[in-house]
Amino acid sequence: MATQIPQQKRVGMVSLGCPKALVDSERILTRLRADGYAMSPDYAGADVVLVNTCGFLDSAKEESLSAIGEAIAENGRVIVTGCMGNEAALIRAKFPAVLAVTGAHQYEAVVEAVHAAAPPTQGPFIDLIPSGEDVKLTPRHYSYLKISEGCNHACSFCIIPSLRGKLASRRIDAVLREAEKLVAAGTRELLVISQDTSAYGVDVRHEERMWHGNPVRTHMTDLARELGGLRTPEGVPPWVRLHYVYPYPHVDAVIPLMADGLITPYLDIPFQHAAPSVLKAMKRPANEAKVLERLRNWREICPDIAIRSSFVVGFPGETEADFQYLLDWLDEAQLDRVGAFRFEPVEGAHANGLPDPVPEELKEERFQRIMAKTAAISAAKLQAKIGRTLPVIIDEVGGPDEDGDLGATGRSQADAPEIDGAVYLRDVPADTAAGQIVQARIEDADEHDLFGVIEPAD
Repeated sequence: MATQIPQQKRVGMVSLGCPKALVDSERILTRLRADGYAMSPDYAGADVVLVNTCGFLDSAKEESLSAIGEAIAENGRVIVTGCMGNEAALIRAKFPAVLAVTGAHQYEAVVEAVHAAAPPTQGPFIDLIPSGEDVKLTPRHYSYLKISEGCNHACSFCIIPSLRGKLASRRIDAVLREAEKLVAAGTRELLVISQDTSAYGVDVRHEERMWHGNPVRTHMTDLARELGGLRTPEGVPPWVRLHYVYPYPHVDAVIPLMADGLITPYLDIPFQHAAPSVLKAMKRPANEAKVLERLRNWREICPDIAIRSSFVVGFPGETEADFQYLLDWLDEAQLDRVGAFRFEPVEGAHANGLPDPVPEELKEERFQRIMAKTAAISAAKLQAKIGRTLPVIIDEVGGPDEDGDLGATGRSQADAPEIDGAVYLRDVPADTAAGQIVQARIEDADEHDLFGVIEPAD
């Protein structure tokens, strides 16, 4: 009589919020797959559904609660984790059927909850199945590399420290080992993320670890240098993109690495505002003039560097003069990519109690003005790239058009996935594939995107 292999339990995942939460979701699913679980792409096939929530803004909380409600309606067996997990009472009051609620990056608690809700299939056949590669929720050719948890800042509009705790840096040898493994498995672009990448290692006094026989410090510059030394199986350096970089003085040291081609000439710096009075109310560093000087120096060292940032408009007490100061500062700074957000009170944030709240209609008017300003800056910068040949990483190849020609969507080194622009390529060769890095001649541009064609190989 044949022995029947027991069917694996299946887990579904809804992942909301920022890339850091996406990395948490990948780690949870990787651990569960190693425990014998299979992944379900839909509610119907799942024995239990995980909802990884975002709790930073009220709008994000509403999205999270909506996702939990949908999962309960569609499946009924739901475990909640992530940043909104610190509001377990609220979640349980609204959804009594939720099986368990855990907080951000509490991997063990999530796994234990899944084991309790849907015990893993045990047996000699299942136990012999190798776990294989880590679970990835992004395309194969790019990966997020999370280097730390938490944050030591006390920004008045933010509750991240209460959600994710104080800064806790990962061991640098563990980070580099993960990066090396990702690149060997097909990653062509590493996106370094944290709450504060510049502060990496502060909590462990920048301790040294051995890596391939040499000591390396737990420090952003050492990390960038080592990541710049990685090579794909074909001997090509991967793109290395730094996100959430606060402009501490030591950031200057990574700019020569960009000029030398070791890491991608791109910095994501959350400036948030420029007016000194607003920055003070936000409890942010307020030396905006020095920042402009440093931007000029960075561009002298690495002319192709792209700077992305985000700004909050309508912060309590922001006057018209403050807002105009920000617009004038942007004219000087000439940032390549900018996102803007209307101030939104976050439960538990100090900023909620500040005087002189900005009316909603004025927030909206300022939001439209800053978006128009930054779109004009972006359009001018992209127009200047017409005629140049730029490296482009392919994200997707489309189907043939009526003439049988293929198009592809990719990104330049100035474009991070999901948040920045794209490069649209016409008449690509039939063997073009996602993850390939090509040389593209830029033929046209609009406010946010580039258009071009792949240069033929020599």
